[in-house]
Amino acid sequence: MKKLKVLITFVLAAVMLSCSDDEGSSVNDIENVGAPANISALFTITQDNSGLVTISPNAEGATRFDVYYGDGTTEPTEVLAGASTTHIYAEGEYNVRIVAYSLNGKSAEITQALTVTFRQPENLDITASVVAGNSFSVDVTATADYETYFEVWFGEDGETPIQFNEGQTVNHVYSAIGTYTITVVAYSGGVATAQATEEITIIDPLLLPITFESATLPYTFIDFGNASTSVVDNPDPSGINTSAKVGKSIKNTGAETWAGTVLTLDGTIDFSTFTTFRVKVYSPAAGVTVKLKIENLADAAQAYEVDAVTTVANQWEELTYDFSGVNMEWEYSKVILFFNFGQVGAGDTYYFDDIALIPSVDTLSLPITFESETVEYIINGFGGAVGAKVANPDNAGINTSANAGQLIKNAGAETWAGVAIPLVAPVDFASMQKVKMKVWSPAANTPVLLKFEKEGDNSVFVEQTVNTSVANGWEELTFDYTGLIDNAVDYKVAVIFFDFGNVGAGTTHYFDDIKLSN
Repeated sequence: MKKLKVLITFVLAAVMLSCSDDEGSSVNDIENVGAPANISALFTITQDNSGLVTISPNAEGATRFDVYYGDGTTEPTEVLAGASTTHIYAEGEYNVRIVAYSLNGKSAEITQALTVTFRQPENLDITASVVAGNSFSVDVTATADYETYFEVWFGEDGETPIQFNEGQTVNHVYSAIGTYTITVVAYSGGVATAQATEEITIIDPLLLPITFESATLPYTFIDFGNASTSVVDNPDPSGINTSAKVGKSIKNTGAETWAGTVLTLDGTIDFSTFTTFRVKVYSPAAGVTVKLKIENLADAAQAYEVDAVTTVANQWEELTYDFSGVNMEWEYSKVILFFNFGQVGAGDTYYFDDIALIPSVDTLSLPITFESETVEYIINGFGGAVGAKVANPDNAGINTSANAGQLIKNAGAETWAGVAIPLVAPVDFASMQKVKMKVWSPAANTPVLLKFEKEGDNSVFVEQTVNTSVANGWEELTFDYTGLIDNAVDYKVAVIFFDFGNVGAGTTHYFDDIKLSN
């Protein structure tokens, strides 16, 4: 024993000496190592009435252990990390003391109870529970009288049983959904054992957010009114939605005006924190009403619904729904989507994805500064352009703000490629009919078209084009709509085109501070 301690001390000294040339950094690292943590030991016993117990200590950050057997044996036994020691006990209850040491000699210890009997274990009780937040992970604990240790099988093919002691928790992560039989055997020092089983059903619960990416969820749609819904490959993995799988809903020819689909969740919707829904939608046309409704599992009268309207065609965009008026006393487990609500089906196909609750957002209206942390800036690209809120790339000159809007007109993008920004409140042109916008473009004389469309009808609009005058710097452009505005129209979509009329060349443009002006 003394030789082993001397050897470890010598190795430690040699390591510290060899590291001293490296500016002392490695020596300091060793000296700063903390004491071992999460100390435990596994006790197992042979089933031959011999009382031979194997003790396997374990701890985080330990290089060796001192094991005090607790039966009057004076000297501890030293055990290196990963090794075990054996000891013969008479029948009885023992407190085994485990002292763990780190590389620099710091120590920590625990005392763990050991039962040694030759009697068959009795009153075996096992507890199996699914871990919160991971429906495939299961924890198992067990208790019994007259036992020394347990073995558990989780019911999957080819598994090796796990040994553990009373008071310890063992975990298993299942590879697939299904019903499994968990078997626990209790051992003492005699031949006789005790066994108990418990069935557990592993499901992959359908909860918010719904992403359609799980390989184990069935995503069961209940269609009505002659709609047909399924999970398919993303038809256009670009822009704001590059995920692999999405929902697909076909409003078949002649389908009812109220045709739609239901997804039933495996739990109730929690509105205690967020009350705004977001759904990514890909529609064949702008101006399409997409209704989102939630219902109680058993009572359809306990429901709430909100409409949103698409602003782009054949492009992913985010629709948001304000559910702040929902009755918090009711429980909702059904999510229902209606595409092109109010119109008879014409065989059109719609895609949807990422149904989620998000933080409540402030209304997006003019002026647009991109500085709010509570506004959700929806910037929908189309025609091969991509939009986003980004950090200001050149916060100098007339624009020192932190953030700005970005438009990338990808190589080969359409001449009319741009971004659409849906507004919650219509632009109030009653007293001011000019709009100022700060822009940053890589070239002077770049045509910038700013267009305002009627909500739900992009055939009603006003637009003006102004050319940039500087390259690689911020400037403010003024778009004059005097005499063009119809004050009876709600202009609720701002559309921005850079280098309008030219095919995309992979250029990046920025815009900021869109505001009404005299």
